[in-house]
Amino acid sequence: MKTFKPSTIMVALIGSGIAFNALPLYAQESPEVTVEDVERPQEEPVERIEVRGFSTSLIQSLNQKRFSDTVSEQISADDLGGLPDVSMADALTRLPGISAVRTGGQAAQINIRGLSGDFVFSTLNGREQVSTSGSRAIEFDQYPSELISEAAVYKSPKASLIEGGIAGTVELKTASPLAMDEQHKFSANLRGMYNDRASEISDAKEYGHRISFSYQGKFLDDTLGVSLGYARLFQPSVSTQFIGLAYNGVTDVDGIYTNSECTNEEIAPECELISEGFEMQHKGGEETRDGYVAAFEWAPVDNFTLKADAFVSKFDSEAFARGFRVKLGGINANITNPVVVNRSVIGGTFSRTDDSFTRVELVNDDNQDFDSVTNLGINADWAITSDLSVQFDISRSSAESDFRNGLLWSLVGEDANATNPVFDENVQISYLLNGLDLPDLGFNQMSAFTDLDRVMVSKYGIYPYENKDELDAYRVDFQYYIDTPIFTGIEFGYRYSDREYNNDRSVFEYGNDSAFSVSQPPLHLTPDMVEQVDWSGDFGYFPSYLSIDLNRALDAWFPGGRPQPAQTWGPGAAGVINGPGTGPATAWTMQESGDVFETVNSAYLMANINTEIGNLPITGNIGVRYIKSKQSSTTLQRATQLVTDPETGVTVEISDPTAGAQNIMDELGYINNFYRPTLISHEYTDVLPSINLNFKLTDDTQLRVAAAKVMGRAPINRFAANASTNVEVVTAFQDRDSGEITLSTPTARVNGNARNSPYLEPFYATQYDVSWEYYFSDTEGALIVAGFYKDIESFVEDIEIDPYDFEGNGIVIPDSVQVPVFLTPEFSGQEAELARDANGDPIFVTVPTENGSYSTAVNNAEGGYIRGLEVAYTQIYSMLPGMLSGLGVSASYSYTESEIQRTLGDGVYAANLPGLSENVATLTVFWEYEGFETRLSSRFRDAFVSQQVAVNDQVVNFDSELVIDYQASYEINDNWSVLFQVNNLTDEPTRSYFSSEEQTGTIQYFGTQYFLGMTYQL
Repeated sequence: MKTFKPSTIMVALIGSGIAFNALPLYAQESPEVTVEDVERPQEEPVERIEVRGFSTSLIQSLNQKRFSDTVSEQISADDLGGLPDVSMADALTRLPGISAVRTGGQAAQINIRGLSGDFVFSTLNGREQVSTSGSRAIEFDQYPSELISEAAVYKSPKASLIEGGIAGTVELKTASPLAMDEQHKFSANLRGMYNDRASEISDAKEYGHRISFSYQGKFLDDTLGVSLGYARLFQPSVSTQFIGLAYNGVTDVDGIYTNSECTNEEIAPECELISEGFEMQHKGGEETRDGYVAAFEWAPVDNFTLKADAFVSKFDSEAFARGFRVKLGGINANITNPVVVNRSVIGGTFSRTDDSFTRVELVNDDNQDFDSVTNLGINADWAITSDLSVQFDISRSSAESDFRNGLLWSLVGEDANATNPVFDENVQISYLLNGLDLPDLGFNQMSAFTDLDRVMVSKYGIYPYENKDELDAYRVDFQYYIDTPIFTGIEFGYRYSDREYNNDRSVFEYGNDSAFSVSQPPLHLTPDMVEQVDWSGDFGYFPSYLSIDLNRALDAWFPGGRPQPAQTWGPGAAGVINGPGTGPATAWTMQESGDVFETVNSAYLMANINTEIGNLPITGNIGVRYIKSKQSSTTLQRATQLVTDPETGVTVEISDPTAGAQNIMDELGYINNFYRPTLISHEYTDVLPSINLNFKLTDDTQLRVAAAKVMGRAPINRFAANASTNVEVVTAFQDRDSGEITLSTPTARVNGNARNSPYLEPFYATQYDVSWEYYFSDTEGALIVAGFYKDIESFVEDIEIDPYDFEGNGIVIPDSVQVPVFLTPEFSGQEAELARDANGDPIFVTVPTENGSYSTAVNNAEGGYIRGLEVAYTQIYSMLPGMLSGLGVSASYSYTESEIQRTLGDGVYAANLPGLSENVATLTVFWEYEGFETRLSSRFRDAFVSQQVAVNDQVVNFDSELVIDYQASYEINDNWSVLFQVNNLTDEPTRSYFSSEEQTGTIQYFGTQYFLGMTYQL
């Protein structure tokens, strides 16, 4: 081993604390093979831990962690298809410091060290991946564990790693056929599945299955390798849930202050917060995931290897949600017997008034989600000389997501058989929230919820979200071996990537969700369309309701054919120059659709370290990465001018061709001439230095330290420049007798929205890591203690400026608007009738405008630290006698804290950084004996902040949760084995709340899943 006298720079690096304030990652960068690893002769024998059975993958992971050059966590499968988890999301949550948000009862996106999925970067075989999430967050449930052979989580980077992960980088790896010892391998898995809560939900499926096949083979004197795999998952998706809606209303239930006074906390500081309402739902459906993997590896000569690989995953979900959506009615509802805790109304009786929207909607939602991910790549590895190697890589990653949110809502009428049915406005809702337990409920219309003479379908809507994300990348990497006292190799490389993201929105709506429409009348239900549904179990006291057959209802409501959603300006949108009449405000489907482009050029230089200080061996690397990024977004910019009629004095907004206004046609043929299409771009550069040092203190003990500057780009969908302005709708009614005209508001507020921006720059952080690792010599296992500190510079934050100076910021808005006058209705539900003057012309009134609010996204320059401690312990107690020698434990604990506080949810409540749980722990106890294996695993995470999905996404505080899984298997012989598995053994629910626990958010049960199956290996 070479020794050296430390240089001034090295002494400064070590003495300054860089070496003692950074934490190592437990994974090796699989796609990169350094000259130091391949060419340099091994001067000292490396002891590898080898065991058989379930422990094999566990100890292989520790080996990879032990001999890696960064701080990382690792998962290794003994064979393709060897990981038992439903997806890689479940597998990754077994690692220290990693947790997941359960969506539909199972893990999807992961959190690393207190940071959510938007801060996590992921690669497959060393290549950047795009996502079906519509952002950068990878949905790891898209990846079958049967098709992944290794996974690594890099918690601190090195210069050769692709930039982008502030929280960490997740590297997934598929099998390399030429790397296996055997000549041929074949594996087949078949498992049946049962969900014990599905029987409570009408039409839900109880049974599912998992099937996988894989083959690996070597041919032509081991110069050609082939790897093929297929995995299929079909599972019922069920849950029973209560969801509270946000506290977005402020009123005074004591009647001391008016509602307008309650908007000013200085005037009325004691007003109470009231919730928008709540939902009670049965959710069911089915999920089907088909995954395919293929790799062809050719090594015609010893110093050259060519590999082509492909990974495809298709995940389809068809789900329904049935039950109730309760709207309490807002600040104008009549509230009696209120129950108030911490200024929050958590109970009482809400009665409908003429000014409130209090109602109960019977919900029959139908959601479809079709997602697909494709990753393709070709890699050439050429050892040009004994000192110089190069790799060329070309890859394409693409993702498509087609999510269709469909709704079919019903209301209670006075008489469904009437010629002109009328909505029953006699609505009283009594409830009392019980924190994180189910509430007490009561409805005066409860008996009518299953009465075909009262219930009518009032609204149908479908809202597609279509995302496409494509990335092409080209990469070249060089490794050059050098023989110096400090450095043993130089690595450098270049990468170019070109990404295009497309988002399309469309809509179709019919009817009304707050009353019965005259122009779009409700549907009378018949017995063949419905089925009565009763609640059971803990939810058994909830009122029964009607489940509606969607197809039969829509065929009856639209006998001429079911209408399809469209991307449209809407016939009533400003600037539309053709199309009669008025319509719903659907111009958002045009303005929220568009393309985002991102190109990145990056280069790096890294030196590998292998030396000694005295008798202390030191390895690692030091390097720098340079990045030049450009992001662009298509947008529609308003191109209008204000013109005043000299005779009437009325100012109107008209199209301005000199400003670039164009005729833009939508999918329904409506042409809007108020906008000009344009492309907005932003460029920036970054320099990211990093250092990793590994000190071998003894044969079994090592200390890792690391320091780096890291960056993570904002979610790709946040670059969309879909800014828009709108004028508040003012209504005017004329009394039929007196002729007096009444306005809903004396002025029309102009509001704007630019929650996304192509000018958003990345998140930046300076991070330090330190890790002490002790590997047991008498038994297999290790004890690892790690600490980390991240200093994050800023976050993307949504802000609202009210009032906003539109004119001062170059946004043209009208000085006034012309409002048509309607006659006051003579009865509820009467179709609107225009008021006319003596000449028979419609009457208009001029209403002045005023500056309203403007919402936008900014880099807030208000970051803070995240710091924490991680402890991991793994040991197989082979020293115990007899059958006890197969006993083992794998456990981890992470503590994370942050000074960062962020106000979320439209300012309704304050919460911690999204994704951060202070305490995260895992514990797995396993035992193996003569082919029999059994394992009990648990995952715990503290309270955290994330999104719950109601009608709209809502950011809430989630309560702590403990998920327990069990697995047992037996090897019948060398080829056959059987397996029994239980996921979510205790049916752990998801529970959430808003500002505090009395403001109930989600109470959701998913059921326990049971698997029984067998595996064949050859």
